[in-house]
Amino acid sequence: MNLPLLTYPLSSQNQRVKNYEIPGDEQPRIYSAENLPKGTEIDEIIWAGYRQVFNEQQMIAFNRQLALESQFRHGEITVRGFMRGLALSDSFRRLNYDTNNNYRFVEMCIQRFLGREVYNPQEKLAWSIVLATKGLRGFIDQLLDTEEYQENFGDDIVPYQRRRILPQRSQGDLPFARMARYDASYLRQLQRLGLLRTFSNGVQDCSAAVYRRVLLIVPALAVVILITTLIFIAAPQ
Repeated sequence: MNLPLLTYPLSSQNQRVKNYEIPGDEQPRIYSAENLPKGTEIDEIIWAGYRQVFNEQQMIAFNRQLALESQFRHGEITVRGFMRGLALSDSFRRLNYDTNNNYRFVEMCIQRFLGREVYNPQEKLAWSIVLATKGLRGFIDQLLDTEEYQENFGDDIVPYQRRRILPQRSQGDLPFARMARYDASYLRQLQRLGLLRTFSNGVQDCSAAVYRRVLLIVPALAVVILITTLIFIAAPQ
């Protein structure tokens, strides 16, 4: 038995306030197929779709959906259909659905497909019930068929984080998709603060050198054994 989506109170978020900003460098780039893109424009839309659904950490060649890309390039599916296909792919299920509980997965999907944070724990619970009763496909279908998705992205726009930066604020909200990058100076800083231990007791890891020696010795030993065996067989009894 499928339960209807439970009601939940809304909270004050930037995307719920009517905006009058002028598009500029600080505003997110909108990838749309409304004007019948061709060539590299289609490639950019596909790239944006992958980045929105899989995020930067999971954008590898193994997760590409070539059949889905072909359908989109030939106009058989819309951008919304492309996003739906990515969300229902085996890669997305394996990397996101199978490795998270329902609450975390719901939060991730609202961020990536509706372009905002969850309003409150009640909303997370309501969508988790949909996920539990209808399964992954039913949950994704209902999420992409919501009035909120249709009003903000429709059939032709790749979802994005809405109103992350406001002109009247000196600093915007953190993006949903972010990954830390550390350089050598940061590594030295961690060492100075004692947050990263370094071992200086003279112990050295020689496993790599031993492994290389084994790779050389084992084949040579096998050849020697083979030659010895052949000589033994060929020798007169």
